[in-house]
Amino acid sequence: MAAHSVPLALTVGDPSGIGPEIAVAAWRLRGAAAVPPFYLLADPKLIAARARALGIDVAIVETNPAGAAEAFANALPVVPLAATLTDTPGQPDKRNATGIIEAIDRAVADTFEGRAAAVVTCPIAKKPLYDAGFRFPGHTEYLAHLATARTGVDTTPVMMLAGPELRAVPVTIHIALSDVPKALTTEAIVETVRITAHDLRTRFGIPKPRIAVSGLNPHAGEGGAMGHEDERVIRPAVEFLKAEGIDAFGPLPADTMFHARARAGYDAAICMYHDQALIPAKALAFDETVNVTLGLPFIRTSPDHGTAFDIAGKGIARPDSLIAALKLAQQLADVEGK
Repeated sequence: MAAHSVPLALTVGDPSGIGPEIAVAAWRLRGAAAVPPFYLLADPKLIAARARALGIDVAIVETNPAGAAEAFANALPVVPLAATLTDTPGQPDKRNATGIIEAIDRAVADTFEGRAAAVVTCPIAKKPLYDAGFRFPGHTEYLAHLATARTGVDTTPVMMLAGPELRAVPVTIHIALSDVPKALTTEAIVETVRITAHDLRTRFGIPKPRIAVSGLNPHAGEGGAMGHEDERVIRPAVEFLKAEGIDAFGPLPADTMFHARARAGYDAAICMYHDQALIPAKALAFDETVNVTLGLPFIRTSPDHGTAFDIAGKGIARPDSLIAALKLAQQLADVEGK
């Protein structure tokens, strides 16, 4: 395992979900899976209690970010929150909202101030946060808010699902399918591709990224026979991007974009809606795919799954996607630091 002097900041997510146990499992596999050093922002008592309840023997050390990398080899470094957390596996509790948000705030602050190399987040659930007064649509929007508050520059976050065989980016995300044609604009596509191309260069180390752009309708509209968005909205975006010097091409029929030969021809696929991007990404590598937020002034990755309240506390949660998120965060930080 390579030595890294600046650790990753891992937030506990919703402690009623599987975040605490996959964090423990990732640390226990640190040698076998070459997991880079991280510290967990959490309530140490909750982490210890969850491990005991699952019959897991884990050494935990309360520390600060500066001591985490050195401690990592022998104990799970936990940076204590000011808030206490309630350990109720499978039963989300709005009383945990303060600690969940504190962990995110502190991970971002640590990264801006150089105490952490990147932010890695365990999953959160929206409802208990909303019940406690949280007013952001989700994790990503809150991270963008923190970035804008810190820098004074408006931040547009872009979701990428990054796996070993596919990087997929949806232009529209958590909206109803019936709302996609109204939400899809040439400007939104151009901005999404610009941000994707920039981060592929600066963080993924791809000098001239090749960007495949999907159509919206079957057969990319087939010349207007199956909808007009492909020619009126998507194609102008691709032409504009080409004129800027970005290697973008499309619109392509989505049903032929994701087989192996097609994937060999691009570095990222820009898709028009949530499932168009996430279905192939998760079908190809569910346990190894990572949610990466592009467009932020810091690196943020996350597992591609949710809180999994239904299996929390049962000892069957797999840490594969979290381990992939930790490893990718370190890789991106290494490239950005060169």
